[in-house]
Amino acid sequence: MGIIVQKFGGSSVANLERLELVSEHIIEEVDKGNKVVVVVSAQGKTTDRLISEEAEITKNPDRREHDVLVSTGEQITIAKLAMLLIKKNYKAVSLTGWQIPIVTNSEFSNSRVRYIHNETINDYLASGNIVIIAGFQGVDENGNITTFGRGGSDTTAVALAASLKAEKCDIYTDVDGVYTSDPRIVNDVKKLKSISYDEMLEMSSMGAKVLHNRCVEIGKKYNVPIYVKSTFEKNSIGTLVNNKNLEDLVINGVTKDDYISRITIVGLENKIGKTYELFKILSKNLINVDIIVQSFGEHITKDIAFTVKMNDLQKTLDVLEENKEVLGAQEILHSENLSKVSIIGVGIANKPGVAADMFEALYENNINMHMISTSEIKISVLVNSEEADLAVRAIHDKFFKN
Repeated sequence: MGIIVQKFGGSSVANLERLELVSEHIIEEVDKGNKVVVVVSAQGKTTDRLISEEAEITKNPDRREHDVLVSTGEQITIAKLAMLLIKKNYKAVSLTGWQIPIVTNSEFSNSRVRYIHNETINDYLASGNIVIIAGFQGVDENGNITTFGRGGSDTTAVALAASLKAEKCDIYTDVDGVYTSDPRIVNDVKKLKSISYDEMLEMSSMGAKVLHNRCVEIGKKYNVPIYVKSTFEKNSIGTLVNNKNLEDLVINGVTKDDYISRITIVGLENKIGKTYELFKILSKNLINVDIIVQSFGEHITKDIAFTVKMNDLQKTLDVLEENKEVLGAQEILHSENLSKVSIIGVGIANKPGVAADMFEALYENNINMHMISTSEIKISVLVNSEEADLAVRAIHDKFFKN
């Protein structure tokens, strides 16, 4: 049999009772004859607690030391799980990211995997060990501990599956797969048997919290079959994320992304290079921009509106004010407390009537759209945050009811 990678999130390993459930999933695969590599997150709210304790010391922590601190939560989990499996008479060993090592770049709190040394893992697997690895973390070429950002344990698991050429990567969580929308917002959601990498990537990027979007990117690049399963349901089949979508649905999901702000640059000179100049300034200041709309006014001017996450709003406004004269902008406006609601499905732009149905659902519920963005695989609209849940339900009903 082959190598299986399993990943268990914070809620799955929150206490001893849940660690027992996790051990049962691991032992089931081992007893089938598989070599098992397990990736775990910190228990429950451990990372939040560490960040809270950090804030008691400083509101502006050194980024290197921040990563050293928050990486410790996973180290606790791997040791506990290894002890539990050893107690059950299974060989197990725990490894941190630097012990493998998982080598990353040096961007603290948002590092990227460069390569993984498989030798240590393969040696332990060959000697019959279950290998339990701390998710969310690696080490740069200078020996500094780095972390991947929240949700990064998913990325660890899929990267390991790709590097080890595993048969599959099972992502265990507190939901039994990927649904057409958030069950906390919509009552009658549909669980998907399968979804394509592209659709899952869009759902992750558009606000769905099931999988970390970077793990989907790696899965697609290296063709790693990813199963999203429930830790708490026996024989959970879950949802398969792979190259093909086996279900004949016009759309596969309705997502919501909160804490969006819109910025409008009014009265830019309608001149070649002005748009480039604006976005070059934003890029230089590491500001991520999402929806972009350009409109042309009278007297050879143009307006450009775009969205950023709320936590980037003040930084973006400061940068634009500093460069207002250089850009030749007449005015800089902004709106807060917006949400992006999206529908997602492969080839959605080529299916007549989809956009009309989406807009009709919003019209019937008297919901105003502030911006619209379309692509081959999604249609997104910007709405007031207080209307976002209603918008998700209305759109979901339009496509999935009956």
